[in-house]
Amino acid sequence: DGRVSSVSVQQLIEQISNMNKAKMIDHVGSVEEGAYEIYNCVEKIIKQDVLGCEMTELEGKDLGNKEDSSVPEEEVFGDVLWDAHDEREQMEAFQQASNSTCELGFEKYFERLNDLVAAPAPIPPLLVSGGPGSGKSLLLSKWIQLQQKHSPNTLILYHFVGRPMSTSSESSLIIKRLTLKLMQHSWLVSPLTFDPAKLLEEFPRWLEKLSARHQGSIIIIIDSVDQIQQAEKHMKWLIDPLPVNVRVIVSVNVETCPQAWRLWPTLHLDPLNSKDVKSLISAECSSANVKLTKEQEKKLERHCRSATTCNALYVTLLGKTIACVGNTGNIDEILQQCCQCQDTVSLYRLVLRSIQESLQSDKEKGLLREILCVIGVSHNGVSESELMELYPELTSAVLASLLHSLHRMCLLTYGCGLLKFQHLQAWEMVKLEYMEEGENLISAYRQKLVEYFTMQLRVLILICFSLNSRDRVTWRSADELPWLFQQQGDKQKLHKCLLNLFVSQNLYKRGHFAELLSYWQLVGKDKSSMAAEYFDSLKEYEKSCEGEESMICLADLYETLGRFLKDLGLLSQAVAPLQRSLEIRETALDPDHPRVAQSLHQLAGVYVQWKKFGNAEQLYKQALEISENAYGAEHPRVARELDALATLYQKQNKYEQAEQLRKKSFKIRQKAARQKGSLCGFALLRRRALQLEELTLGKDTPDNARTLNELGVLYYLQNNLETAELFLKRSLEMRERVLGCDHPDCAQSLNNLAALYNEKKHYDKAEELYEKALDIRRRALAPDHPSLAYTVKHLAVLYKKMGKLDKAVPLYELAVEIRQKSFGPKHPSVATALVNLAVLYCQMKKQIEALPLYERALKIYEDSFGHMHPRVGETLKNLAVLSYERGDFEKAAELYKRAMEIKEAETLLIGGKATSRHSSSGDTFSLKSALSPNIFQEHGQR
Repeated sequence: DGRVSSVSVQQLIEQISNMNKAKMIDHVGSVEEGAYEIYNCVEKIIKQDVLGCEMTELEGKDLGNKEDSSVPEEEVFGDVLWDAHDEREQMEAFQQASNSTCELGFEKYFERLNDLVAAPAPIPPLLVSGGPGSGKSLLLSKWIQLQQKHSPNTLILYHFVGRPMSTSSESSLIIKRLTLKLMQHSWLVSPLTFDPAKLLEEFPRWLEKLSARHQGSIIIIIDSVDQIQQAEKHMKWLIDPLPVNVRVIVSVNVETCPQAWRLWPTLHLDPLNSKDVKSLISAECSSANVKLTKEQEKKLERHCRSATTCNALYVTLLGKTIACVGNTGNIDEILQQCCQCQDTVSLYRLVLRSIQESLQSDKEKGLLREILCVIGVSHNGVSESELMELYPELTSAVLASLLHSLHRMCLLTYGCGLLKFQHLQAWEMVKLEYMEEGENLISAYRQKLVEYFTMQLRVLILICFSLNSRDRVTWRSADELPWLFQQQGDKQKLHKCLLNLFVSQNLYKRGHFAELLSYWQLVGKDKSSMAAEYFDSLKEYEKSCEGEESMICLADLYETLGRFLKDLGLLSQAVAPLQRSLEIRETALDPDHPRVAQSLHQLAGVYVQWKKFGNAEQLYKQALEISENAYGAEHPRVARELDALATLYQKQNKYEQAEQLRKKSFKIRQKAARQKGSLCGFALLRRRALQLEELTLGKDTPDNARTLNELGVLYYLQNNLETAELFLKRSLEMRERVLGCDHPDCAQSLNNLAALYNEKKHYDKAEELYEKALDIRRRALAPDHPSLAYTVKHLAVLYKKMGKLDKAVPLYELAVEIRQKSFGPKHPSVATALVNLAVLYCQMKKQIEALPLYERALKIYEDSFGHMHPRVGETLKNLAVLSYERGDFEKAAELYKRAMEIKEAETLLIGGKATSRHSSSGDTFSLKSALSPNIFQEHGQR
């Protein structure tokens, strides 16, 4: 009834109220409603505050439609793909390693590490060695924190390797991550190979190049480097002479350190002395209000004297064990049991058994066993929700209790929301305790995970097909399922899993190139066979694609395949899927859409590697033109295309042209950096800055109105439409008051609001606002202005969507006029606008008006791209249908035959064979699903 139910609840509320980062939800009602309120609140916080801090681009231009403003994930690093999960895992590993408040007499080690940094070059890597659990990770993380505090000009790159066989131990991913971090800090955007062998081979050159650009020292720290898969083979660069301003520190276990590395200067961590042992145990006992007697302290001191009983992990675990039972049990008894444990694994075993004894039933003990075993056999860990789905009898209360005990006693930890073993010795203990049967039992637990993730994959795909979602496969399914099949040695199921296009796409787009390639090698397929199988799967999938959303998703798959093949060096086979991706995007979205520019950019990249520079230049220029129209001339996307063209000109020894483009690109990036302050975090800062501005100034200004518009666009991109609407409305109202209702900036706000209402399917509101924006822009802007063209295009599409074809016609005609004035009458963009108008006429049953438009478009395409280009084929097919409908069967047959010849020429390229029917411009042909010979088909999707 809205009253506080108890004193403890009142105290909790008072505590929360005094916390800066706490959010309290005041709710009276049912449990279900309360849970829903909490979910909405958390979702809002994630979208606005967390994701808002990670936005890298902010559009101040028109929204156009949602896809127009989407910023591809490759924005910051050019064509390089970045995995947020891998990066987050490293951040959490660093935080976990530096968690301890005890420094364990590290000062003497800090001095040695500082000496390494100050020593004159050249100097080999420093080896930090010690036994398992000796505190190597803690030492390095504490030293990193000191360096970051006292030497801000020093760039520190770290990588903490987790369990062997986990993603964090994959050598090519480590090298890629280090290279990208260097690129990020030096503001260098360059192509980076994905081929694992080349990546490892080129890293020393990247290190030399990027270190030269950095003003200050660079320190690279790799913890547990010996746990990296085939470390000695893949870390050969450590043996090479390092650049003068680069220092490398690696930590290893004494037992597993490669022989060749033992010659490096070594910092060996000594066992803890009695003072440190006493300090650690006292700290743990004090936190639980447990007081040891002098006799008990002496007993512990006598016990912790061997190398295995006086390392940091053993002593920490010992202290936690005593503290845990100290208030409820007999300390002397637990001390006696601990003293029988002569290493960390046996002490972990004692800890586990004490947790087992605290459980109330055999059922809970069985669930404890299941949880630990299933986490152990997974690739990267298991989430709480996955555990509850794997074991329906596991209640949230029991799970919370178990995890609390396991986490407190250093058995389990969290990483990227997944439960994993905190130390390798904990997993070793679980195998000894629960898996005496060996591989058979491990295989049974893996099979349980296989069945779970296979079911998850099916359910996800079914749900997403029904919702038309493009996120069909979560990173969890892609991470675990193929790896589990690999561990089980089930090549047939692994092969089938890889041919799930969304699993492969997910792995590739997160940069797990080497992992994907290793799976294909395991099933015995070479690169060409793999490419052919992917083509077949894509063609089969294309048959089921219906509707715009599915086609856009299909285009993404084709692009992913093309890029994958390009990275493998299969250039001739990469062209076809990239060309098909381009066609689909032009058809399903719009020829001027930014994703079309993305396709053009990727296709051009293949031609550059192929040394077909003429083709590449034409495609890059088209991509540049679209990006300038979509984003404005000073957007980082434009800088990306300028950089690509500059690199191309440099390869052709056109140094003057390359230098001009590089300068232009640098100015754009410099301006963007000044405006935004940094690559991340500015979204929230802008919002706070706006609040301060409004409080300080207390008046309407054009700058405040612009900031409101930009924030509206930001929230629109995050799909937070309610908040976006609020900001966009305030921006419009302020602009109308300050600038007047007929100012072009008001048209921008109107256009953005219209796009938002279009997204919410409030078409009448969107129509009214688009019409107002068009009226202002027609009066205020030049006839060929890009902003006018945007409003014309989107209002025309909206009319068509609403079935108002008569109102759409004049706008499609105007679109043709604008493109003619902007690009000239013979530009391919004009041909596309003509085709769009012709399709509209056909829908209105006005075939006579459509015919000359198709014919003119065909002539432009043939002159621009050659007679065998896929766009020519598409237009011929449309003309064939039109001729058939008019009764001219002979002409229809002739046109359709020509279209099929172009189609057949494409298939030759799939096997990598260059066809002799290429046009003089060198254009190649696209891959499409087999066309039905039935001439009674609808006009194409344009």
